[in-house]
Amino acid sequence: MASVARVTTITVRSETSFEDAVAAGVARAAETLRHVSGAWVKEQKVEATDGKITGWSVTLEVSFVLE
Repeated sequence: MASVARVTTITVRSETSFEDAVAAGVARAAETLRHVSGAWVKEQKVEATDGKITGWSVTLEVSFVLE
């Protein structure tokens, strides 16, 4: 039997790091989507105040297999 996957786009912000933003995004997606199978980091951004990074943001393409 063939598997069918769907992809959804989410954006996540962290005050710690890109890695934290990705982990939080995948964990949050898994709370509402069944069978999350992976994520692709489509975009990364930082926010800065007075020359210091104050936030990390990622846009993820999250894949999940349909039942």
